[in-house]
Amino acid sequence: MAGMVEQTGRAVLAAHERIRNSITETPLEQVSGPGIPPLVRLLFKREDLQETGSFKLRGATNRIMELTPGERAMGIIAASNGNHGRGVAAAARKIGVPAEVYVSSYASTSKIQKIEEYGAIVRRVGDDPLDAEIAARSAATAAGKTYISPYNDPEVIAGQGTIAVELLRQQPGIDAVFVAVGGGGLIGGIGAYLKWVSPKTEVVGCWPENSRVLLESIKAGKIIDVPEQPTLSESTAGGLEPGSITLDICKGVIDSSVLVTEEEILAAMCGLQKSKDLLIEGAAAVALAAFHKQARHYEGKTVVVVICGGNISPEVRSRVERAVG
Repeated sequence: MAGMVEQTGRAVLAAHERIRNSITETPLEQVSGPGIPPLVRLLFKREDLQETGSFKLRGATNRIMELTPGERAMGIIAASNGNHGRGVAAAARKIGVPAEVYVSSYASTSKIQKIEEYGAIVRRVGDDPLDAEIAARSAATAAGKTYISPYNDPEVIAGQGTIAVELLRQQPGIDAVFVAVGGGGLIGGIGAYLKWVSPKTEVVGCWPENSRVLLESIKAGKIIDVPEQPTLSESTAGGLEPGSITLDICKGVIDSSVLVTEEEILAAMCGLQKSKDLLIEGAAAVALAAFHKQARHYEGKTVVVVICGGNISPEVRSRVERAVG
C-alpha cells in the first residue's frame, strides 16, 4: 500500500509540472463566521474559481496532455454528471482534440449546455451516471478512441491531486483536509500526495448519507452496489465502475470519514450564501457540512475544506434561494 501511495504521489508532482501553466492556481482563503470555533483556523481551497467552475479541469488536462499525437487525432470519449464533461471539453478544445461526452438522464440540462459550449458532442445514455460510464468506455473501445474516466484513471487522479501541491505551498503545516467523495479521484490524488509529503495531515472523506458507494465498498473490501437516494451533491452521485483503482488508493489514504444528511448539506449551502454571498455546489457543501459536524475536534488546528466546485443546477439553486428566503 505504501508503494502505491508513493507512486501516486510522485505522479501528482509530475502532473503539477505538466499542467501548471494550463490551469488556475486557485486561492486559499481564511474563513470566519457562524459555526466556526474561534480557535480553529479554517481555510477554503477555492476550486469553484477554476476556469470551468470545478477541480475537474485538472485531471482532464493532465490526461489529455499525456496523449500521443495519434491518440489526439483519433479523439476522446468521456462520461460525466457535468463537471468532468465540462473539464474534458474545455481541455480538449484548448489542446485541439475532438471530444464526445456521454451523460445520463441524471445530468441537468444546464450542465449539458455548458459541455456543448466548449465544442464537445454530447450523447445521452441511461438513467444513472454509471450507465453512461459503461457505455462511454464501450464506445471508446469500439472506435479505437481514448476513454477518460471521471475517476478510474491514474492520470486523472494525479491531475486532481495537484490541489495538494498548491495547498502545501500556500499553507505549510495543515492539520486536516476535508474532501467530498464520489468516485474517489479527488481525495485519492490529494490524499496520496499528502501521505507522501505531509503524513501528519489528516485526510477526511466526506459523503452524503444518500450516496456513499465508495465508503461502503471500502468497508466491504470490494466494490459493491449500494442503493442511492436523491442528493443535493449532484457531482458525487452515482455508482462505482467495476475494478476502479480508487478503491485501493482511497483505502490507503483516507484517515477518517464523515456522513452528512441532505438537511446538513442544505444548511451549509444556505449558511455560506447568507454569510459570504457565496453559492457553492452540493458536493462542496458536503465537505463544509462535514467540517461543521466535527469542528469542535479541531481547536488550535489549521483545517482546509476543499470547495470543489460552484456549478449548481437551476433546480438546486432554486431550493437554496427558497431556503435562504
